[in-house]
Amino acid sequence: MPTPASHTAFTTTTRGLNRQIPPMKLFEKAKRYGIWNPSDIDFSQDKRDWHTLQADEQDVILRLTSLFVAGEEAVTLDLLPLMLTVAREGRIEEEMFLTTFLWEEAKHTDFFQRFLSEVLNVRGEDLSHYHSDNYRAIFYEALPAALDRLMEDRSPEAQLQASITYNMIVEGTLAETGYHAYFTMLKANGLMPGNTEGIQKLKQDESRHIAYGIFLISRIIAEHPHLWSYAEDTMNTLLMPAIGVIHDIFAQYDPVPFGLDLDTFLNYAMMQFQKRMARIEAARGKTLDEICQVTHAAIDNEDA
Repeated sequence: MPTPASHTAFTTTTRGLNRQIPPMKLFEKAKRYGIWNPSDIDFSQDKRDWHTLQADEQDVILRLTSLFVAGEEAVTLDLLPLMLTVAREGRIEEEMFLTTFLWEEAKHTDFFQRFLSEVLNVRGEDLSHYHSDNYRAIFYEALPAALDRLMEDRSPEAQLQASITYNMIVEGTLAETGYHAYFTMLKANGLMPGNTEGIQKLKQDESRHIAYGIFLISRIIAEHPHLWSYAEDTMNTLLMPAIGVIHDIFAQYDPVPFGLDLDTFLNYAMMQFQKRMARIEAARGKTLDEICQVTHAAIDNEDA
């Protein structure tokens, strides 16, 4: 789709903003819950707790943090083509909400970098040895390729690939499983309250991102039902390295620190994946109004 040379009309001075669709509801939530500053989080107890941990406990926290901070940087770098695609389609309400994505992903990068440098005392050290082949397949290759495709190809198929990679796999499967790991290691053991405070706020932000992603994918599937098989194949193909990332972490430790159990986290990841996949599959044959109703109900059940 070529870039327009001029505008012919503006939504705000013609039909007005549609405040009843899910992206605007999510925009309201982002304005309410997304105003937090990583620099305000107190890491003083986290620093003290860090020095009480065993070497393998420190290593698994450092490993997980290296995966998160690079992942947050990746989505910050790679997000713009999706925003541009939505803007070029004239979906101003969706673009307004997407502006919060970029700001929030940048804040998440800031948060994890602070945690690395101020608590784990890592400054300028190359942590890429923690990034396994499965991790690289997603964050170094699949994510930038899917989002960059939108620069030349803004087709519904390309948008599906981008949102499935970003929202379904990176956020909805890997990030949510990672939050579960942080809470299991730290919050459940009364450790590092600054970290767990920040992770809770990140989780709220990401819940809005995922809700939009499922809405976007569902909208496209409803409009182009023949693309369901492509969406299903893309999800299943990317699920393999995503599950591989979890396996790779656990394979490095015997025993695994904090009593973490591989099956618990694999089951959690699959649960998150399957419940979203079921919602997307159900979008076939639905109207946009019906998809909006389902999305509104899902948003209402979230705490952010």
